Amino acid sequence: MHDADCGAAAGRPPVSPPPLGRWTKLAFGSGAVAPGVATGGFEFFLLIYYSQVVGLDARLVGLAILIALICDAISDPIVGYWSDNFHSRWGRRHPMMYASAIPVALSFFLLWSPPEGASQTVLFWYLLVLAVTVRTAITFYRTPSAALTPDLTPDYSERTKLISLRYFLGWTGGNAVAVWMFFILFPRSKTPEIADGRFNPDAYLTYGVVASVVILLSILIGSIGVHSRIPYLTPAPPKRRFTLTLIFGELFETLSNRSFLALFAGAMLFGIAAGLSSGMSLYFFTYFWGFSEIETGMVFLGTFAAVLIGFVLAPIASRRLGKKRGAIIVGLIAFLGAPLPIVLRLLGLLPPNDDPFVFWFVLCAQVIDVGLIICFQILFAAMLADLVEDSEVTTGRRSEGVFYAAETFVDKSVRGIGVMAASAVLTFAALPTGAKVEEVGADTLWWMGALYVPLVLALWLSMIAVIAQYRIDEAKHEANLRQLGR
Repeated sequence: MHDADCGAAAGRPPVSPPPLGRWTKLAFGSGAVAPGVATGGFEFFLLIYYSQVVGLDARLVGLAILIALICDAISDPIVGYWSDNFHSRWGRRHPMMYASAIPVALSFFLLWSPPEGASQTVLFWYLLVLAVTVRTAITFYRTPSAALTPDLTPDYSERTKLISLRYFLGWTGGNAVAVWMFFILFPRSKTPEIADGRFNPDAYLTYGVVASVVILLSILIGSIGVHSRIPYLTPAPPKRRFTLTLIFGELFETLSNRSFLALFAGAMLFGIAAGLSSGMSLYFFTYFWGFSEIETGMVFLGTFAAVLIGFVLAPIASRRLGKKRGAIIVGLIAFLGAPLPIVLRLLGLLPPNDDPFVFWFVLCAQVIDVGLIICFQILFAAMLADLVEDSEVTTGRRSEGVFYAAETFVDKSVRGIGVMAASAVLTFAALPTGAKVEEVGADTLWWMGALYVPLVLALWLSMIAVIAQYRIDEAKHEANLRQLGR
């Protein structure tokens, strides 16, 4: 039998699945908290912690993060392809999900407790090794877990709702840790010698402990909570003798899907923009806007409202506009509005930072914009889920792991470029290492904004242009399901 035929024969669950229960959906969504917390640590705290608190040169921090992301990205297609073809009594995905729990939690804790008094070289290698370990270990959970989505429900609209719940809980859990840091941990970490808790290394050690426990619980809940669905999941294809020719041939055939290529290019541009934006966010809050720990915490607190906006808006946009059209419209509004407060400051149209209006304006703009970006991400992920059946019609194989791994591969491999771009912006703007807020001059702040805005806008708008080439709508998805007999 041809490999594609084998894949088609193995492409259906052995038993007709019952509807997803509420607790199963909640458990599946809760599993997104672990990647949310880990990503938040890497994107919001790691650069400023190692450069401004530990004292490692910002360029070395950016380089370590970039190398770690590239190494991690290499593991993504390996894990994705492996999980598509893995044989076990617990199905294709669960063994990897369970195996990742302790390595992720332990290495994430160690990341926030570097050796004291170490040289720049030692700190660089310490950061690099642990960053690679964390990123690679969490791939063994994130990719198989995300790949369960198309298997849990084939319905066009229910997939958007399920992904919305996963994003809602992932963002909420990750953001809850950040809010706790700014409202409780950082204020309590002030000492006579360290007036600002954001620069106290002991605060980050505590963060490492708490975040690691949250990550461990999330992975276990997300894995155990959908364990009962294993009998209804698509089994692995029949065992074959794998060769490099076979593996790369199947990968090329799967990933040559035109709609996937549009999402792949879009994910690449989004990853660079997201790395740049998240890498700069605390610098803008701390130096550009002069927010205190509590004010910065309120910005993160506002993210709860933003998550709710995305959670409610995404299914509505999917139903009324379709996933692609909704993503383009929502994305254009979000990405054009994101740098608006910075642009107004550069043009001298905002009052000084000590005016209360500035904080509330930035806070409201941030909440609305992040909500729209979350909505865009949900629609993007739902578009990716619909590729599974479209590809299966052509190849005869279900390749959820490959598709999700390819998306995370490009996101991770290029996100470090965004962090490096953030480091370059800080370098060109001449922001001193370890500088207090009052020590940073107006010229430096102006250049931070002037370099950042056109760069991030160009990346976001280019991304919108390429995802317009995606070709799967609801009618096409239903036709694929009929052709597959589902």
